[in-house]
Amino acid sequence: MLRMTTRSAEETMAAAEVFARTLQRGDCVALAGTLGAGKTQFVKGLCRHFGVHEAVASPTFIVMNRYSGTDVAGGEMLLFHFDLYRVRTEEELYDIGMQEFLGAGVSMIEWADRFPTVLPGLRYEVRMDLGEQPSERHIEIAAIGTTT
Repeated sequence: MLRMTTRSAEETMAAAEVFARTLQRGDCVALAGTLGAGKTQFVKGLCRHFGVHEAVASPTFIVMNRYSGTDVAGGEMLLFHFDLYRVRTEEELYDIGMQEFLGAGVSMIEWADRFPTVLPGLRYEVRMDLGEQPSERHIEIAAIGTTT
C-alpha cells in the first residue's frame, strides 16, 4: 500500500501523474472519499500523464466522460471517467453499458465504493481523505486482486 499526503490541488495532480506511470490499458482505478476530498483532482493528474488536452471535469450528471490520450508507445489510450455519486442502482450502470468500457482503456471511477460488486477483481483502490489543513489530503493506493 502506498500512502502520501498532499498539500494543494497541484500536489494531488502531481502525485496522480507519478502513480499513472504504473497504469496500463485495461487497468481500473477505483476512487473513494468524502465530498471534496480531491478525487477529481486525482483524475485530472492521471489524464495529464496520458496527455489529455481537453478540460477534465467530473461527470456527475452524465455518469461518464471519455478522453483520448497517448500511451508510452505513442498509441491512443482511451480513458473512461465515471462518477457514481448520483447513480441509485447497479441496473443503471448496466443500462449505460459500464462493463463494456472496463478494460478498453484506463477506467477511473469516482465513488466506486458505492457499487463494489460491479468493479473488476483486479484494480487499484485510491482512498482520499481530508487532512487537518484546508488543502491537505491523505491518499492511500492499494492494488486489489494482485500480489504486486
